[in-house]
Amino acid sequence: MGNYRFILSGGGTGGHIYPAVAIANELKRRYPKAKFLFVGAKDKMEMEKVPQAGYEIKGLWISGIQRKLTLKNLMFPFKLISSLLAARKIVKQFKPHVAIGTGGFASGPLLKMAESSGVPCLLQEQNSFAGITNKLLAGKAEKICVAYDGMDRFFPKEKIVKTGNPIRTDLVELKEGKKEAAAFFGLDGDKRTVLVLGGSLGARRINQLIEKELGFFEEKGWQVLWQCGKLYNEEYKKYDSSSVKVLAFVNRMDFAYAAADVVISRAGAGSVSELCLVGKPVIFVPSPNVAEDHQTQNAKALVAKDAAIMLRENELDSEFEQRFSELIESEEMQENLGKNIKKMAMPKATEHIVDEIEKLLK
Repeated sequence: MGNYRFILSGGGTGGHIYPAVAIANELKRRYPKAKFLFVGAKDKMEMEKVPQAGYEIKGLWISGIQRKLTLKNLMFPFKLISSLLAARKIVKQFKPHVAIGTGGFASGPLLKMAESSGVPCLLQEQNSFAGITNKLLAGKAEKICVAYDGMDRFFPKEKIVKTGNPIRTDLVELKEGKKEAAAFFGLDGDKRTVLVLGGSLGARRINQLIEKELGFFEEKGWQVLWQCGKLYNEEYKKYDSSSVKVLAFVNRMDFAYAAADVVISRAGAGSVSELCLVGKPVIFVPSPNVAEDHQTQNAKALVAKDAAIMLRENELDSEFEQRFSELIESEEMQENLGKNIKKMAMPKATEHIVDEIEKLLK
């Protein structure tokens, strides 16, 4: 057989798109003759990212509900009806064997229509606090693949399979030694390095913190590998020096992870899963501006297992220097955090998710 048709939807942010692409790639590896169709939101990044990954995508006229009364909100019922009708047509024409949703608004109408057409559906929830779309779809889904324990407070227990999140394992197979990796960025291989990650666009609050603490890092003898994001590169590149490397984007994450002794990062689901595999001490600064505050929940799930440190944005000015000093002065603490976060890694997540999809084909 193998001439299966898979329809996938997830988007709005890289955190929803990347898992969908990873799942499609693994399905394609197992079923080279299969056909794939992605469905996204018309004006979102999936319309660009999915074709770059080599897959066809159709866009729906859909967006999330804003938290205040706006013109966009008044348009929402019309967008929803239009998207449901378009999704029904797509499902009818494509006739998928399985529908896969990885979260984000566009996956709502598509999976709703797939479910009502009798297509078996699998959901993948990346965060420790479930997103609204997946919660709404859970009742009719066959399987829900999750990355954290305790997800039965959102989903029916009998449908949950703990698989972990799909991640780019090539990024975290640390083949390079610390010295070679540091040299790649023009840093000193003998000095201790803090890696700062704010996501591809950057994180304003983390950047402000690093700018303020450059003197503190220098005093402690630490060098900084600072991914400030493309939105902020113009503002911060003036700080680039022999011991501070300012980058809009890190092209070689494997080298960045290998060079790092401590990581400061946002707590998006993909970053958290990646950092579990890397196994280095992490200070998470969750973004407070995301739906359901799920980054804080993701970070808390690790803090509860003594696998990371979390500082909220409003604690940075008062607590950062003390917490960072405590960490770097205690080898035991660094070792414990690294060991505990590594225990939470699930490197075979993509394969396990696809195993569950295969069960729906039978």
